[in-house]
Amino acid sequence: MSELPTRDQEAPAVVLDRRDGPYGEVVLRRRGADHEIIANGCFLMDTADGRSERLLIDAALERLTGGRPTGGPLTDERPTGERPTVLIGGLGVGFSLAHAAAEPRWGRIAVVEREGAIIDWHRAGPLGAISAGALADPRVEVLHTDLVGYLATTRDRYDAICLDIDNGPDWTVTEANDALYGPAGLAAARSRLTDRGVLAVWSAQPSPAFERALRTAGFADVRTLEIPVGRGVPDVVHLARRA
Repeated sequence: MSELPTRDQEAPAVVLDRRDGPYGEVVLRRRGADHEIIANGCFLMDTADGRSERLLIDAALERLTGGRPTGGPLTDERPTGERPTVLIGGLGVGFSLAHAAAEPRWGRIAVVEREGAIIDWHRAGPLGAISAGALADPRVEVLHTDLVGYLATTRDRYDAICLDIDNGPDWTVTEANDALYGPAGLAAARSRLTDRGVLAVWSAQPSPAFERALRTAGFADVRTLEIPVGRGVPDVVHLARRA
């Protein structure tokens, strides 16, 4: 998700597409120069600012490598299969995926998105302006499925799992997503991490209860990074390592 829109707030919202799917209604709107995604009447994210999404990816890589993940042209001469892998939960407006694909130190980059409409808006719609380069990257794979079910059934393991499918553990888009942040969901996420793996979860507000849940689920080195926003409480990224 992203912080609430801060630009072009006075511009009228123009609906570009509206679809009903198995998880409810999803809407793509244009407001001024920006695009917004609305799910079941709840604002999810827009293209006004991608700081939170980029930090989500950077923080996971920094925790994995113990160093600075970005800051200039970088190369990685290792074969793709020897570089750390990342699973991104939620395609959204594409900031997280595009940022991961711009980093050569990532190997396989998988993104799970359950809304077919959002995938369409990237592949053949206006959100392709953000994600087209990433979608053409041979490291990238888009998985059209529900994240909760995927974590519970896949045998794939990742060095990093970066989740940005809700407005946080305490503010989910659908009730079914609540399971992702509870004991069973966190156990599934932990089981899909490699031994050195890192879990990063975006949230619209700090959640001490979620920090406790991470520790109870067996995660170690639990931390919360704050991202200042124009108004209100800061966005955060919850970080934890598989013990």
